[in-house]
Amino acid sequence: MFGFRPDGRRVSSIDPIVGVTPYLMPMRCDAQVFLQHRVDYELLTRYIAAQAAKGEKITFMQIIIAAFVRTVSQHPEINRFILNKQFFARNMCAVSFTMLKNPQNAEMGETAVKVKYDLTDTIYDVRDRMENVINANRGEDKKNFADKLAKAVLVVPGLATGIVALVRLLDRYGLCPGALLDELPFHTSMYITNNASIGLHHVNHHIYNFGTTSIFVGMGRIERHVEPAPGGTMRFRRVIPLGVVIDERIACGAQYGRAFSYLRELLANPEMLMSPPEEVKTEI
Repeated sequence: MFGFRPDGRRVSSIDPIVGVTPYLMPMRCDAQVFLQHRVDYELLTRYIAAQAAKGEKITFMQIIIAAFVRTVSQHPEINRFILNKQFFARNMCAVSFTMLKNPQNAEMGETAVKVKYDLTDTIYDVRDRMENVINANRGEDKKNFADKLAKAVLVVPGLATGIVALVRLLDRYGLCPGALLDELPFHTSMYITNNASIGLHHVNHHIYNFGTTSIFVGMGRIERHVEPAPGGTMRFRRVIPLGVVIDERIACGAQYGRAFSYLRELLANPEMLMSPPEEVKTEI
């Protein structure tokens, strides 16, 4: 309330054209922009193999998340969110995703988790934080806060509607307890889904109106892409397709362009993620 929230602070230095967009597009579903990007599978495979030779296990998803965290450190405007038509700078960087309780048995169900990162994290820090959260939630008997809350509100008919409406109302005015926001996976910098892990193609997933997620990334199974080669010929290149959905209201096109150009550079040069950034930029 009054520009203060447990998970962020009000941003006042907004370009007027950008600042008026929440009034023209009140909900995130109004402002979704759909992007496509192909990550060089063979390049990342060579990097992962080189890391494995040194005893370091790295996954494709970890590289993508590490690249996002590093991008936020240099372009903090993509870590904003909008509630009640007001712009907020998030005071942490977090990535949520849905994971299987047992990768070998999908019938054991799944859960949504959120991992918090420091903006100075390297690829190894990102990996370790992810693995700690995944291991803590692996197994049918493991129930996190989101699991317990979802089960509790479904016990009484109609209770879920009332609870969700109450959380929405409190969240809109910045009155939702910080401890609750820390646990909810939809209050996050980015939500990512790894469809490749279950053999499906990539998707452009909608952004939830509930919560504060402004970016959703969908990874798909490996594809063969035809591209020009030297000598006027064509060649096949294996790629990891990404479907990216963003809330266009949180930043201007030029800011988004610079941020995603930097993200593409990191994915093409994952070695850049092995050391901390020289500086971390913050919202003015």
